[in-house]
Amino acid sequence: MKLLFVSILSVLSSFIAVAQNQPHGIAENQKAPDFTAKDQNGKMISLKAALKKGPVVVVFYRGQWCPYCNRELKMLEDSLSFFQAKGATVIAVTPEIQKNIEKTIEKTKATYSILYDDGLSIMKSYDVAFTLDSSMIGKFKGYGIDLNESNGANGNNLPVPAVYVINKEGMIVYRHFDPDYTKRATVKEILSHL
Repeated sequence: MKLLFVSILSVLSSFIAVAQNQPHGIAENQKAPDFTAKDQNGKMISLKAALKKGPVVVVFYRGQWCPYCNRELKMLEDSLSFFQAKGATVIAVTPEIQKNIEKTIEKTKATYSILYDDGLSIMKSYDVAFTLDSSMIGKFKGYGIDLNESNGANGNNLPVPAVYVINKEGMIVYRHFDPDYTKRATVKEILSHL
C-alpha cells in the first residue's frame, strides 16, 4: 500500500512540475512589459513609443510554416484600417529569423511591424515562450520543419499563440492566450477592447 501511495505521489509531482514549467501568459489588468526590437524594415520599435500614439495590439506567432499563424496575420492585415481608425498599432512578435519573417510577409502581405525576438526576451517577459520536447521536435521534423533553421539561435522555442491589447496607460485590457494553436482571437474580439 505504501509503495502504491509513493508511486501515485511521484506521478502527481511530475505532473505538477511539468505544469509549473509551462507558460501561463500575463493576465489582464497587469502592466505590460516594455520591449524594443527591430522590425522587418530595420526600424527600432518600442512598446513605450507606440503607446504614445494610442493602444497597441501585440501578437505572438510561431512562424511562417504555421498555416494558423499566417491566417491570423493575414486577417489582421486585412482589418488594419479598423485598428488604425481606433488609433491602435499592431505589432507581431516571432522567434523566427529575418529571412523567415520575409516569407511571412510574402504569405500574409503584412505591413505592420513584425519583430524578431532575438534571445526570446519579449516572449519570456510576456510568459508565452516554451521549449519543445524531443518527441515534438521529431514530429516537427517529420513535417519538414526544422526550428533550429527557422529560428536560428532561438532554437526549438516557440510562443503560445497569444494576443494582448494594451491601453495607452500600458495596462493589458485584453488577452487571448490558448495553448491550442488552432484557436485564435477574432478581429471583432480584439477591436471590442480598443
